[in-house]
Amino acid sequence: MSPWDGSFPFYPSMNACFPFDTTQAAIVSVFFSALATCIIILPGIRGRGRFFWFLRGITGLFIGAVVLMIQFTRDWENGWVTANTSYKSFSRAVVNADIGLHIGLAGVNITLVGNPVNQVNETIRYNEHFAWSFGADYDHSYNEGLEKGLPSPILYLAEKFTSQSPCGVHNQYRISGHYASLTLWMAFCTWLLSILLFSMPILLYGGYMLLLTAVLMLFSLLFLCTARNTPKCPIQFGPASLKTAYGGSFWLTLTTGLLCLLLGLGVIILDSVQPEKLKLLFNLEDRDGKREAAEGWQKSLLPAEASTSEQDTLMVPLRELCEVTVTKL
Repeated sequence: MSPWDGSFPFYPSMNACFPFDTTQAAIVSVFFSALATCIIILPGIRGRGRFFWFLRGITGLFIGAVVLMIQFTRDWENGWVTANTSYKSFSRAVVNADIGLHIGLAGVNITLVGNPVNQVNETIRYNEHFAWSFGADYDHSYNEGLEKGLPSPILYLAEKFTSQSPCGVHNQYRISGHYASLTLWMAFCTWLLSILLFSMPILLYGGYMLLLTAVLMLFSLLFLCTARNTPKCPIQFGPASLKTAYGGSFWLTLTTGLLCLLLGLGVIILDSVQPEKLKLLFNLEDRDGKREAAEGWQKSLLPAEASTSEQDTLMVPLRELCEVTVTKL
């Protein structure tokens, strides 16, 4: 490359704005469609079972949507700092910007937003994703960022998570994110099994599956905690320091896991202590009553059996019926 106005040129590229995640939008749309269907058929349910049925539907859809959507979120661990920093390499330009670090299960997002957005004759609004899942090459993504000439704060943060970095956190985050994602997929499968068992209805085993869903979700958080507890390199932008904390996805997973734990234990305890109340919650008493009424109606339609005396009267020996009187001519 040759010098250009006293500095080296950078590869032209579009500044990446904050993207709209189509995967999360599709998941939310599917579950909202299911919720709308539940609301439409709700008037067809009679009595007090309507409220319990709607409550079960809302809870089940919420748990399923959370378990599936947090697979694709990128805010398990967040950190923000506002600092005056150099903008690009081989340039003396200094900008004031908000620098954000967002760690997910499959990679890291680094955001850079200027204060104000328009500085040094450019629009400073970046959001770069560097994937470290098993099907992606983090170091290759970092090298591509170097070739594109990304701003220095983004490259500085991305370099902390490379496999060759002295910080040594690449493998910890990569492996913990992989196992956390695996346990969450297993939790989604057990959630589907619990919904199937509750609808059959096999309530006790449905409670077991819900309890297993909670255990798997809490185990996924345990995997992430092991990566966060590893020693980290300090991230300094002049006097300002960037520190990370657990994000919204972490706390949402913890809340949903505890909810599944309480519901699973509640179903198991009620099934052993007060099964009548559990049947009331799942509208099984109305089904039993309707079944008994149907059986009684069917019995009333059957012809009455003949009494024993009548049967005895009707029974005639066969030889008597065969006797014939003969008259001699």
